[in-house]
Amino acid sequence: MSMREYLPAWLGGKRSEPVQNATSYPSSAITQGSPGWNDLFGSTQALSYPTEESALTVSAIYASVNLIAGAISGLPMHVFKVAANGERDRVQNDSLWYVLNEEMTPRWAASAGWEFMAQSLLLHGDAFAVILRRPDSMPMGIKPVHPNRVSVLLNYKTDRLVYSITPENGVPGAVQVYDQDDVLHVPGFGFNGFRGLSPLRYALRTTGAISLATQDFSANFFANSARPDYALTTQQKLSPEAIETMRAQIDERHRGPDKAFRPMVLQGGLEIKTITMPIDDMQLVAMRQFQIEDIARIYGVPPFMIGHNEKTTSWGSGVESMGIGFVRFTLRQHLNKFETEFNRKLFRNYTKRVEFDTFDLERADMKSMFEAYRVALGRAGEPGFMTAQEVRQRLNMKIEPDNGTLSTGISTAPAVTPDSQQVTQ
Repeated sequence: MSMREYLPAWLGGKRSEPVQNATSYPSSAITQGSPGWNDLFGSTQALSYPTEESALTVSAIYASVNLIAGAISGLPMHVFKVAANGERDRVQNDSLWYVLNEEMTPRWAASAGWEFMAQSLLLHGDAFAVILRRPDSMPMGIKPVHPNRVSVLLNYKTDRLVYSITPENGVPGAVQVYDQDDVLHVPGFGFNGFRGLSPLRYALRTTGAISLATQDFSANFFANSARPDYALTTQQKLSPEAIETMRAQIDERHRGPDKAFRPMVLQGGLEIKTITMPIDDMQLVAMRQFQIEDIARIYGVPPFMIGHNEKTTSWGSGVESMGIGFVRFTLRQHLNKFETEFNRKLFRNYTKRVEFDTFDLERADMKSMFEAYRVALGRAGEPGFMTAQEVRQRLNMKIEPDNGTLSTGISTAPAVTPDSQQVTQ
């Protein structure tokens, strides 16, 4: 950042300073066997570990990431003012609400931005976004950044993180360096002060590789019309020229799905011997089912939520129970990290905060929900703890003017009697 950018930030109370004497995160060095080396030249193991593109070709990984990222992108994020006594008032007309719920930048709709950051977190172990600020250092936008474009550095004089971000592919520009106050960094499990652990390189390294291998084997097997490998045997001794001629004829007449079912005519004592292990012996179907359960376990998603219905769930039978369990055991750790990072970077104080609203995921069926609101409003002489206006707001209904019935749900208007009707007449 230039001094022209730092001066208003300093006047606005930001803790930023020009970056000097920054050292790189040690594991970013590309040496043989390092993550960077494997990214460029491939893994040393027999099965290549999955990349972002190849991992999403596995249906279980795609479904798990899509489920969690889609759920996060669909949650509204509210802005609250926090009083000295801890009471919170929801802010309805804050410009930051529009950034978080409608449009992060003209290029990024809020739903797409949340989904992109959640996907980055679930695959790469980190989600990054640059905070776009006004001259007074107040946030005016959020720009998501792919983790592969970010290098995390350390300013050892101040013990603060510095983020070096390369331009997007095909977009001209120089590398930009940001102080940690200007970058939203949501790390995943295993954060060591620089980066979180990448599921692609750790949890999915073997499971994802096996899933890709079995998926490719199945595709190639059925592309060959589910015909096993075979060998032609004979008691006669064939010359190299005869062997090559025979191979060329077989490729010409029988290779490819459109020629797979042509009958093969053998002569000269040739016999066909199958050399592929039968599918039943390989237990390919059982192996692929286990991979689904393994991937669901990695992401903390019950298999039934990604379409694997072999086993029942222990989260309860109702939609409410499943929704509460999903929020409590799967989403909460991700939501809490996003909320914490946004609150400490966007506000820098305790007077405002943002928070996800998970009500839509946790609410019960219509009958149970209305019964709960009856209790909240107060019934059978019991005191209520919500007003009718608050209930209508939770149901996204229009808040009507208070006519004596919305504050408690009990009418306070004077009763109409025959005497009062006479007076009116």
